[in-house]
Amino acid sequence: MARPPAKRHFRPYNLRRGRLLLPGRGRHFRRVPDLLLGSRRELEPEVPARPGPGALRGRAARPEDLQQVMVSGPNLNETSIVSGGYGGSGDGLIPTGSGRHPSHSTTPAGPGDEVARGIAGEKFDIVKKWGINTYKCTKQLLSERFGRGSRTVDLELELQIELLRETKRKYESVLQLGRALTAHLYSLLQTQHALGDAFADLSQKSPELQEEFGYNAETQKLLCKNGETLLGAVNFFVSSINTLVTKTMEDTLMTVKQYEAARLEYDAYRTDLEELSLGPRDAGTRGRLESAQATFQAHRDKYEKLRGDVAIKLKFLEENKIKVMHKQLLLFHNAVSAYFAGNQKQLEQTLQQFNIKLRPPGAEKPSWLEEQ
Repeated sequence: MARPPAKRHFRPYNLRRGRLLLPGRGRHFRRVPDLLLGSRRELEPEVPARPGPGALRGRAARPEDLQQVMVSGPNLNETSIVSGGYGGSGDGLIPTGSGRHPSHSTTPAGPGDEVARGIAGEKFDIVKKWGINTYKCTKQLLSERFGRGSRTVDLELELQIELLRETKRKYESVLQLGRALTAHLYSLLQTQHALGDAFADLSQKSPELQEEFGYNAETQKLLCKNGETLLGAVNFFVSSINTLVTKTMEDTLMTVKQYEAARLEYDAYRTDLEELSLGPRDAGTRGRLESAQATFQAHRDKYEKLRGDVAIKLKFLEENKIKVMHKQLLLFHNAVSAYFAGNQKQLEQTLQQFNIKLRPPGAEKPSWLEEQ
């Protein structure tokens, strides 16, 4: 089997002769005229000739020769970047400057820059303090959870706080049951109203049962009216319980949360101060000890203040709870008793006693200006 002829690589540029060749017929190439492409000297930039080593080899070096070599070399202070390639125009040269004295455009800092730096510094200090405080409090909390650290405990105050939380849970249960009772009473009223209308309609269409349907219709209407009165009393009861639980008790518990956070910070910085006090005493430790003492005193004052606030709020909350619940429980008892006894007059007197105004069916809710 004959071997295939070797492929000849086409080299369009003859390096030895400096001519561009194009393929012709067979194995011959055509030479492109120099007039079309220009001579190689026009394509390549001119480099100034330097005196070779042979020129100086035959005689001793003189200062004039060294000066000629330095003059003929490229100027390092004034260089340029060629952006257009060979054969391009002079517009492609981008001068870079002398390079001896680089010019830096410096803008003097104005008052706005100083204010921005001050704000940035304040924010950094805030974040730094927050990070240190969070680390110390987390360390103290984990130590208390694992039984390795000590915590400050006010037994009387802690007992009152726990009693408040238990009372809030029970009142929330009463509030949920009161809302369920309201929903059931509303459904009962709608059913009684529809039943009364049905009895009244049947009394008109059934002459033989007109009397029986008639007094049943009147009974359902009376029950519906009394039920609306009872529903108004129950709504007032539920609204008062809701205010007591979600506003008064919740406000006290928010103060309790702040007190507990202050107690944790107080114990964390107290532990830090005790560790520094047990360490060696030198110049650096003395400064840190004074700083820790000042920080500990600040957190101690905050803890004492919040502890007093919690004690006062717990006292006022207990007094307010007794006053409110005494009124609401009396209202609820009188209204429910009068409703199931069928005493409409006593039911209306109960609402007047507690200044409860019923809205007629379909009436819009009064604005906040009317409520004042």
